[in-house]
Amino acid sequence: MKPQALQIDQLLTERLILIPFTTKICENLMREDYSDLEKRNFKKGKSWPDADVLETLPKIIANLAQVASPTGFESWIIIKKDNLEIIGDAGFKGFNTLLKSADIGYGIIAEERKKGFAREAAEALIKWAFATGIVKEITASCLMENQFSINLLHKLNFFTTKTDDTMLYWFLQNKEYQINRT
Repeated sequence: MKPQALQIDQLLTERLILIPFTTKICENLMREDYSDLEKRNFKKGKSWPDADVLETLPKIIANLAQVASPTGFESWIIIKKDNLEIIGDAGFKGFNTLLKSADIGYGIIAEERKKGFAREAAEALIKWAFATGIVKEITASCLMENQFSINLLHKLNFFTTKTDDTMLYWFLQNKEYQINRT
């Protein structure tokens, strides 16, 4: 089963609003045009978009080019509810139809790290993805020296599946499915 077009325009958590990136938003951000976000009263964070976001925008555009409209299995913008300031992004690198899996990633601007925002956003996306009924597992990867991501993935109940010289690879199973990982 393939993901359908996204039926919602945002995800809400206790402190955050998550909205999906669109191709237009990405292209405008690459031109330093924030008008799409300003129309929704969202404010550019202190250092957002940072170098990581700018480097990721072409990848987000490529993922969005694979679908007719956002499915939710692409990237989302993270906004603080209290001041409507954009503080990062989180999301998926597409949906693997064969494996029924999605690979999650996240990034928060330096000024807003260590406040639980990455965990809150990732939890919302994981809950949403599993609720679609088409996801058997969510995967993730991080550098071996990235202790913050390692700690976060542990808190999210991910398990390490393999390692190589520089990376750790993780998975989280949807409890509704039984996947044999041996």
